[in-house]
Amino acid sequence: MRYFFTSVLCAAIVGCAGLCLGFGGCSKQEKTTIIIQDGQFSEMRIIHHAVKLLVESNTRLTVDIRDEMSPVNSFNQLVKGESYLMNSYDGTVLATFLKLDPIDVPAGSTLYEFVNKIVSAKHKVRLLDKLGINNTYAIAAPAAVVDKYGLKTVSDLVPVAKELVFGAEHEFFSLEGSARFKPFSSFYGLTFKDTKPIDIGLKYYAIETGNVEVTVTYATDGMNRKAGLFILQDDRGFFPEYNGALLVRNALFEEVKETAPNLESVLNRLGGVFTDAIMSDLTYAVDVDELEPAAVAEAFLVEKGLLH
Repeated sequence: MRYFFTSVLCAAIVGCAGLCLGFGGCSKQEKTTIIIQDGQFSEMRIIHHAVKLLVESNTRLTVDIRDEMSPVNSFNQLVKGESYLMNSYDGTVLATFLKLDPIDVPAGSTLYEFVNKIVSAKHKVRLLDKLGINNTYAIAAPAAVVDKYGLKTVSDLVPVAKELVFGAEHEFFSLEGSARFKPFSSFYGLTFKDTKPIDIGLKYYAIETGNVEVTVTYATDGMNRKAGLFILQDDRGFFPEYNGALLVRNALFEEVKETAPNLESVLNRLGGVFTDAIMSDLTYAVDVDELEPAAVAEAFLVEKGLLH
């Protein structure tokens, strides 16, 4: 009896081997799910849900959006192969992930082209098509502060900074990357009365209650409108561009070619469909109107004819 089952098993193994050879070799297990670690900001969440909706509507893949992570931790997950893509920005790749400065970008190359070449060679990840937004850092102050001190540019802060409190989320005070508080304040020669690292969820409350008079924000943040913030011109050009784009592992499209041979073209349907003004409206809908990022993303894709 044991001999019979052994013989049957061997025959089955030989049969499977023959099938593999007959079909040009057995492939690795077909990948059916891609993982995204969600972002800490509404803009990133909206884009990640737009990716999920597009991918699941146009391929046989499932997208698993997991708990939010900081950009640095999300990047580390991506590089280690524990996630598959993330929303990012060429300026973040330059300053935070590669720890370089705009001055490192060679003449004749855009920041986007430069960081894509370097990050692909060094970390085996790359940016897809630009989404159409430039969500760069921006220094801002409430209208009352702007009017009181006659502020129009960041340089206008230099003679009055000693009278003002600067507050921002903890990450802006970190040492990760060159576009942070210490190099920024040193570059402009700014010495504030006080500096306050604040939880991102409390930052705008601190501004509205007058506990913070100058802050850093993002060009596409809908909360700027709610808080009545005035963006000061970065007249000396300290902050690099932050063109939004999906950052993916180089191997992703090869890994899913059996399940989703069209994945790259599907993801690139998001290329150029946003503007700063559009994204400001979308983030306002999430942060102020308290709509779910998934619902906002779906309505936007339907409006653009990318989802039916």
